[in-house]
Parts: sequence; structure tokens; C-alpha cells
Amino acid sequence: MASTARSRPDRCPGIVHPWPAEDGGLVRIRVPGGRVRLADLVALAGVAGRFGDGRVRTTARANLQLRAMPLAGSGDRLADDALDALEATGLLPSRAHDRIRNVMVSPQTGLAGGRADLRPVVAALDALLLGDGTLAGLPGRFLFTLDDGRGDLAERHKDLGLVALDDARAQLRVGEHWGEVVALADAADALAGLARRFLAVRGAGPTAPWHVDELDAPSAARLADVVPPAEGADVSSPPLPFGPVPGGEHVAVGEDGVDAATIAAWAADNDPATTVVVTPWHGVLIPEETT
Repeated sequence: MASTARSRPDRCPGIVHPWPAEDGGLVRIRVPGGRVRLADLVALAGVAGRFGDGRVRTTARANLQLRAMPLAGSGDRLADDALDALEATGLLPSRAHDRIRNVMVSPQTGLAGGRADLRPVVAALDALLLGDGTLAGLPGRFLFTLDDGRGDLAERHKDLGLVALDDARAQLRVGEHWGEVVALADAADALAGLARRFLAVRGAGPTAPWHVDELDAPSAARLADVVPPAEGADVSSPPLPFGPVPGGEHVAVGEDGVDAATIAAWAADNDPATTVVVTPWHGVLIPEETT
């Protein structure tokens, strides 16, 4: 791990903290594990149509993004009515934790393949993030990656995460290294604990590291012991292809995102309560049945 000099705080955009782009406010909506109900996507598209350019975009971290949103003040916040409308979708459960719910998971987990269903781990980790005021201090670019053992996130590991070894155990990822093997039932607590320790060792102020691999050697040593990968942990597989895949249909989302009519068609063809999965490859996985 190597330290990196920083001269400013992290400005990664969120909802409460938009990025002032040329066309207006760029808003990023965290959806842990990429999981979002079609009904909530419909509501989000409505907000985009009312306040922005009418498009819902996806990101490489399986989050959602709106553009051309109205700004207020000195351009560092959304207009109040736009912020209220976004909050009403239910996709902003905590203003304080707006930017730190960066949790990526194998998109097909619990739908097809993989060694374990990691959806309960995602839900537990998100609850821990939302319930801890200290963790609201994580940098906006800090990333958790939860690989269900198929290896599709092997190239995406950044800060903290895990790889499932079977349906009961996982090995933690700590930056570019491997951590201890834990029970899946304890994995969310273990990751939240490491995140708190990261905050404790990184220091404070605008020069503090944003990522685990930016810690200096003494700080990294205090964060976690480095161990070899367990049998089956070091796995890799290619990105999920578009089209029909085990568990559903992986629909490509272009750079300009999707409009309200497209999202409405998805909701019309499925139960609006269906949870779809935004993928790290700019796609949406629509499951074969409600999950």
C-alpha cells in the first residue's frame, strides 16, 4: 500500500452534494448492491423529467445519476423542491450518509449461480452504514465490493469487501490484500468494523487518504493483518454479457441513460414491486421473477 498526497477533501457528488456541471447539477444516487424497485425507478424518472433532462443514467459503480438538476445558493446544493422530490422517492434514507453507501455486489447473487446469496449481507451492511454517524465520515469514493464467489468483481475490488468461499464463509478483502476468513453471518459487522478502523487510522483534514491503498505503511498495518488467499478465494470471471442470462435479462444502458417511457415499459412488463439490479457494466438486470 502506498500513500497518496491529497490537497482537498473528496468532492464525489451525491444528492445532498451535487456536482455543478455545465448543464446544471449532476446528482448521484447510491443504490447499495445496485438493487432498486421498479416503482422507485419510475418515481426517479418522474423527478428527472420534472427537474432535469428527463434521463436516468447508470454508473460504473452500479449507482444511478441525474443531470441538469437545478442548483441553489452558490451552486453547491440542489434547489429545495428538487431535493424534496428526490427524498420522496425513498432513495435518500439519510442525508448525512448520502455519499457513503457505495456497496457493489455480484449482480446475479441470489438469482443464479454463485456460492452464496449475498443480498442479506448487502442489506445488513447498508443498515450498519446508515445507523452509524461515525461512518458518515467515509470518503465519497470509498467502495465496498461483495463477490459471491463467481469472480465477476475481481477487477473491481478497491477498499473493503469479501469473496464468498461457500454458503457460510467468506474471505475479507482489505485494499489490494486479503484479510481474515469470517462467517457470512458476521461479514457485515466485520466490514463495518474495518471501515471504522480505516477512519481512525487515516487521520483528518483535506489531506487524509480516500482509499485503503493510500494509507502509509504504519497505518495500513494497524488496519488489518495481511494473510494469503484461502482456497477458492482468488477467482475471476468476465463481465456479465448483455441479453438473456441465468436469472433474467441484462439490458444495456447507453451513455445517455434511459427515459421515463423505457422505465415505464419495464414496470408494465413486470410487477412494479420487482427489484431490478443496476450492474457495474452500465446495465440493468431484470430478474425472471419478483425478488
